[in-house]
Amino acid sequence: MSGAAALVELTIPVGAGAVSALFCRPAQPTSLLVFGHGAGAGMRHSFMSAMAERLAARGVATLRYQFPYIERGSPRPDAQPVLVSTVRAAVGTARGQLSNVPLFAGGKSMGGRMTSLAESAEPLDLKGLVFFGFPLHAAGARDVRRAQHLADVRIPSLFLQGTRDELAPLDLLEPIVSALGERATLHVIEGADHSFRVLRRTGRSDDQVLDELADVVAAWTGRVSG
Repeated sequence: MSGAAALVELTIPVGAGAVSALFCRPAQPTSLLVFGHGAGAGMRHSFMSAMAERLAARGVATLRYQFPYIERGSPRPDAQPVLVSTVRAAVGTARGQLSNVPLFAGGKSMGGRMTSLAESAEPLDLKGLVFFGFPLHAAGARDVRRAQHLADVRIPSLFLQGTRDELAPLDLLEPIVSALGERATLHVIEGADHSFRVLRRTGRSDDQVLDELADVVAAWTGRVSG
């Protein structure tokens, strides 16, 4: 485990405006994860903060950032080109903050999907992608079109998914991950939903699940980095 982490507030230029970011750097970083938030909450959401803290304790620095709609207080996500350009801007900022460690990117739900869309369109020079609950389809739908672009992602990808995730049933997601071959890794959290919350009857706490997620990400990024 690393020592205390430093948390720095940053501003990222995006188009004609800018968004806020939080750079969490452990004392001895081994890698850096550019960490996008989900559609319904920003970078300061409890899940985002808890994961950043846990990853820092394991040597993984993070750069959390807002998408523009969150920055301006809107509940409605921006158009996909705006979201993707924000991912690219965040990756560029992260590289400028910490250039001497392997760089990864991804995020929670929408943040992860937008990162993979950016990577599939034009590679971001990353070591790999990390998905905290890939949103395979909208609630109530059984559709895999949101995953079609993953075939164009040529770098390693880590999928962290709960067995109760209603936005990515494993019977739909597992064949997609399998088709990606050796470059894709699926880690399943038994009993977890899309927010990685677990039922009391599982005998596990949400904090234990967060610890597991951080352990898996730290170990995987270490393996991918060589």
